[in-house]
Amino acid sequence: MVDSRYASLSRDELAVLVPELLLIGHMIDRSGMAWCISEFGREEMVQIAIEEWAGSSPIYTQRMQRALGYVGNDVFTIFKGLQFDIGSPPQFMDFRFTVHDRWNGEFQLASCGALIDVEPMGYDYTFGMCHTIEDPTFDATAVATNPYAQCRPVHRPPRTPADRQPHCHWTVKIDESYPPAQPIPALAVVGATRAATWELADIDPEGEGLADYTGPLLSDVDFTAFSHSALVRMADEVCLQMHLLYLSFALAVRARASSDELAASVGRRQLTGLAGLGAMRIKNALGLPDDIDGALRVFELHPLLNPIGYLRAEFGQDAIVVQPSPAHDDGAWITLCTPEHVAPLQAIATAVNPRLRVEVEGADTEWTARLTEVDTEAKELPEVMVTKVSTGAAFQFQPRQSLPLMVV
Repeated sequence: MVDSRYASLSRDELAVLVPELLLIGHMIDRSGMAWCISEFGREEMVQIAIEEWAGSSPIYTQRMQRALGYVGNDVFTIFKGLQFDIGSPPQFMDFRFTVHDRWNGEFQLASCGALIDVEPMGYDYTFGMCHTIEDPTFDATAVATNPYAQCRPVHRPPRTPADRQPHCHWTVKIDESYPPAQPIPALAVVGATRAATWELADIDPEGEGLADYTGPLLSDVDFTAFSHSALVRMADEVCLQMHLLYLSFALAVRARASSDELAASVGRRQLTGLAGLGAMRIKNALGLPDDIDGALRVFELHPLLNPIGYLRAEFGQDAIVVQPSPAHDDGAWITLCTPEHVAPLQAIATAVNPRLRVEVEGADTEWTARLTEVDTEAKELPEVMVTKVSTGAAFQFQPRQSLPLMVV
């Protein structure tokens, strides 16, 4: 079984990085949807978002269930899954759970970072996210746990009054009399990718700390409580969540794009924005230096180049050598990075130090990227600037007390 690039981090470093990766994954849409609006309009953007999440979240939800040993068909399982989903990163999407019994529960968002981002855009955008997108995607995620689960709103935005708290409130009920939720066709396509079935190393049950999440549902996940091995597996799984989400996004975009070139352009703009923001957060979270060594470390830990095996890359003193990989076979993010298209790679380098430059030589699927330092600072790429409009760009995690949630 292949190793993980995250295994080189300490347990404490991983406990910091895993929630960062969940938040970075959430920022994919802050980057991508702006370009969908500009190319296809707001209504098509909404449909792309629905297809993107419904075509990927059931796959990666089940992957994390298996990895952490909480496979089940009840409300507890659904809520645990939300705590490890890039769609609901901890604290930024501040879920508060109530469980009445195995088949009935509720959740509230005490604060919703996605809402805070979209509310200034007006009623139509808020309604699109909180109604048109959420209705099918909550149920689509439930397919992973129980097709007879229904998530239904008690209240949700647009907020009335404008400062209503909590931001939204939903019930979750599982009842076999409900019509079973049906997967969308894209789910089968994404499920056939190498990313969907990529095997990662099992968690070592002997390490210090929790090796699974088989215990009670917790109010907030304390990542410091998990073992080094469990945190490594989580990090790699979260990276696969991002690749799967992009593969589903790419399907939805291609269905609407007038050409392969336009579809790739939208994907590349999404990746460029996310690459730069993600690099900034990884560097800051781990306190990495702003020199070439620091940049190479950021590249090594960036979701673009993980997990090992799915992405094949070697790291030298000032260079990254990328080889053909299963990610290329899938048409994943890495296919958007070539000697002719270096913007995503440059966005990572610039986030570490604006004086760093990336030069790429080779073929589309096998290339070498070299880092050099120059005297002049590069301007931040517009794709990164668009992504950093989100409050998630500067969001800071806070220590939380992790309490077990009992049946009410």
